Amino acid sequence: MINNIIVLIIFLSTFYLIFSKKMDRAISASIGAVLMIVCGMSFNFYTQEKAFQAIDFNTLGLLAGMMIIVSILKGSGFFEYLAIRSAKITKGDPWKLVVIMGSTATIVSMFLDNVTTIIIITPITILIASILGITPIPMLMAESLLSNIGGVGTLIGDPLNILIGSAANFSFNDFLTHTLPPVLIVWIFSLLILKVVFRRELKKKSDKFQAVIKMDENKALKDKQTVIKCLFSLAIVLILCLLQEVFNLKISFIALIGAAITFVLVKPDLNKVFQDIEWSVLIFFIGIFVIVGGLESAGIFSFIGQKIHSFAKVNMLACMIILFWCSAVISAIVGVVPLALAIIPIIKHIALAGINVSPLWWSLALGGGLGCNGTPFGTAANIIAVSISERTSHPITFKIWIKSGSIVALSTCLLTTIFLLLFYRHYTVP
Repeated sequence: MINNIIVLIIFLSTFYLIFSKKMDRAISASIGAVLMIVCGMSFNFYTQEKAFQAIDFNTLGLLAGMMIIVSILKGSGFFEYLAIRSAKITKGDPWKLVVIMGSTATIVSMFLDNVTTIIIITPITILIASILGITPIPMLMAESLLSNIGGVGTLIGDPLNILIGSAANFSFNDFLTHTLPPVLIVWIFSLLILKVVFRRELKKKSDKFQAVIKMDENKALKDKQTVIKCLFSLAIVLILCLLQEVFNLKISFIALIGAAITFVLVKPDLNKVFQDIEWSVLIFFIGIFVIVGGLESAGIFSFIGQKIHSFAKVNMLACMIILFWCSAVISAIVGVVPLALAIIPIIKHIALAGINVSPLWWSLALGGGLGCNGTPFGTAANIIAVSISERTSHPITFKIWIKSGSIVALSTCLLTTIFLLLFYRHYTVP
């Protein structure tokens, strides 16, 4: 009991510091991680070895690899080229930009992980907003939220789905028939919500559009050879992502392969490249992984799992809906990967009792994938989007996220709950 109290105090205190911005989030997470290890060693529920094992190096490698490629690509003028083209196509209309950029993020994240999607698309978005003289917040929020939603639709679009697919032996087509239909519905619904939430910002037309018309996007390309080489590296990354299971490759290794290819082809100035890497984001993730590992070691997740196990035997439909909402809430607080690591073993244990757990797998995938939009810390993509926005004069604050992301998360979860109730039998097929 004392262990649970200690880890909850450390967890809540750390997130209070992060939310209140009384300290840099990387520093807050680092302090929380150190306290978790020290207390864990003192009360015999956590060790240095367990803390090290809790760190998801797959995520860190993915972040670092993609940051390197994007850093090199940024110096070529490619993002400026796309920004000017996008501004011209939409005629500077903020709502059209939200639809196009958000929908692009949705589609791309179905085939690439949402972190890669956000790292690639957000620099373009900020440049578009800068050129047009409008706030990038509605576009950045749409991209982050919709990339998470899009990732739920396929086996390879979200780390949670990859873990579930492996544990439950689900195929790519299984996800297309079970998670993609509700995703398509909530994708459109989310765009409508964002239009209402950001109605004031989206009414402000750009007064710089005439100047944009005169801009030649081709002149923005400073180094076409670097663009070709970087896009070739990204194409390799995409192909390897699609063939990830065939070659049994970690997503982090794929990203680092792409970075290595880019290094060889471009031969960039490494000092400039490493200056663009978000080191504070990587440190923040390490701290959060260690803290969540402490929660797991103290038995917080196991306690929740035991309750689910007992209830599943009595009423599977009710259990499915409860797990859906529990997954949504937990993923918003600690993230989808810790959620998966905690819940997947529990569902596998329930299956050993001869219970058809198919509804639980799908409720976990949908609940975790949609609920993570509830806070800026639900996924790595959310954190990256917030971090990048802080470089601009229009940062995404926690208050802004609650007013938009949390509303989208709650609304999409409610809509999906109705969908699950209407088509429950479809989700019971083993």
